[in-house]
Amino acid sequence: MSYLLLIVGLALLIKGADYFVEGASSIARSLNVSPLLIGLTIVAFGTSSPEATVSIIAALEGNAGVALGNVVGSNIFNITLVVGITALLNPLKVESETIRKEIPYTLLASTVLFVLISDMTLQSLNENFITRSDGFILLLFFAIFLYYILEVARHSRDQVKQETADSSPVSSRTKNILFTIGGLAAIIFGGDIVVDHATKIAFSFGMSETLVGLTIVAIGTSLPELITSITAAIKKESEIALGNIVGSNIFNILFVLGSASVVSPLAVDGKIFIDVFLMIIITVILLVFSRTGFRIGKREGVFLIIAYIVYMAYIIMRN
Repeated sequence: MSYLLLIVGLALLIKGADYFVEGASSIARSLNVSPLLIGLTIVAFGTSSPEATVSIIAALEGNAGVALGNVVGSNIFNITLVVGITALLNPLKVESETIRKEIPYTLLASTVLFVLISDMTLQSLNENFITRSDGFILLLFFAIFLYYILEVARHSRDQVKQETADSSPVSSRTKNILFTIGGLAAIIFGGDIVVDHATKIAFSFGMSETLVGLTIVAIGTSLPELITSITAAIKKESEIALGNIVGSNIFNILFVLGSASVVSPLAVDGKIFIDVFLMIIITVILLVFSRTGFRIGKREGVFLIIAYIVYMAYIIMRN
């Protein structure tokens, strides 16, 4: 029964995120909000809403390993498998702003996380924790990122010819609002089911909470990013595909872990240090790939996919 409910929970997360992004994007467009702002916020943050829900619920229920493992596992999944598959479908064009600011900010967020979880090394404490004060630090970095994208969106809006005033019928706007609220409700409910039953399955197999967070939960909650980026790649909108991944990873570390640790301080499993370090390394690799010709091609895509397969084999054997 736990397997069936886990599948139901993941389905609710994925479909809920789909409706949430669709509804919120339509509302934003009807209000003449800049498309860049929609891409950097609603699309990236909307597809990351399953990670946010799962990690915050896991923190509330005392499953720190699931909360932290979910975020780190999702980010590794995004950079390797999602970027790899989308690059195979259609080479990803990388904007100069993404190379100069957004990917480096992802790297900064990952490094800050590594420092914050190193309490035993840096402060000679008995245990490693992401404390409430650490959570507020992460949320402060997230506020700085929000300010940055709002400034980018404001400048973009000045350059983009705005459409005429919204003339969409009330019924259409009502439907979009219902889609947004219904999608968010499905995400929250699905997230609760996933945390409960993924943890039960992990215990039945003798798996640690961190491992189930890095694998089952991380992959399940990252499916919206995968679907969104593949769709963007097929439509040859590669900037959206890569922007979605970069924005999602920043959101996951700074907002999701920041909020989760403010709700309840997170104990850090010693094994997660290797995963966080690997997340930093593959972010550097993504930056290097992006700087070579301002594109991520099929060769780079194959490398990233192989990297994820090797990583999965490693963490399963490590358990």
